[in-house]
Amino acid sequence: MTIEVRPASVFEDARAVLGPKSPEANVCWCLSYRIPSKLNNELRGPARGEYVAELCRAQPPPGVLAYDGGEPVGWAAVAPRSQTSFARSRVIPHVDDLPVWSLWCIRVRAGHRKRGISHALIAGAVEFARSHGAPVIEAYPLDNGDATVEVTMAYAGIRKNFERAGFVHASNTASVLAGHPRVLMRRDLS
Repeated sequence: MTIEVRPASVFEDARAVLGPKSPEANVCWCLSYRIPSKLNNELRGPARGEYVAELCRAQPPPGVLAYDGGEPVGWAAVAPRSQTSFARSRVIPHVDDLPVWSLWCIRVRAGHRKRGISHALIAGAVEFARSHGAPVIEAYPLDNGDATVEVTMAYAGIRKNFERAGFVHASNTASVLAGHPRVLMRRDLS
C-alpha cells in the first residue's frame, strides 16, 4: 500500500471523505473550528458542502487528502491558526506570538483505518504547512494514554501519533474531548 498525500484542492475528493450520504444532512464538513460559530450554525445542508467547495478552490486549500491508489481515503485540516477559532480560544493557550499553523482534524474513511493513513496525513500536513512558510505547526490531540477513543471523537488525533511524527508537548490545555484531556503539541518547521 502506497499512500499519497496531496493538497485538498479537488472538492469531489474532499466530499468523498468529509461529506454526508445525504446532501441535506448537517454534518461538520470540518468547518467547526474553521469558521465563526454564527456562520457555522447558519450553514445548513448543501450550503455546508458549497462552502467547502469554495475553500478547495482557494489558495491555500483547506487541508490535505490521503489517496490509496487514487481513491481518497483520508483528510487532515490544516491552516494558519489566525484563520481558525483556535486564534480566539479560551481553552487552547497560545504558546508565543509566532504565526503558527494548526492541525486539528484527522479523518480516515471506514474500511481504510488501522493502515497508517493517519500517520501519512500528519506527515503530509506538516509538509503542507512548511511549503506555505509556517515556522511551527501545532496540534491539539487527545492525551488518552492507553485508553480507547471512540472513532468519531478521535478526529483530534492522539498524542502518541503526534509524538511519533516529531511533535513535542508544549502545553496542557483546558479542553477535554470524549473524556480525555487535550494537549498542545508543536513541531518546529524551521
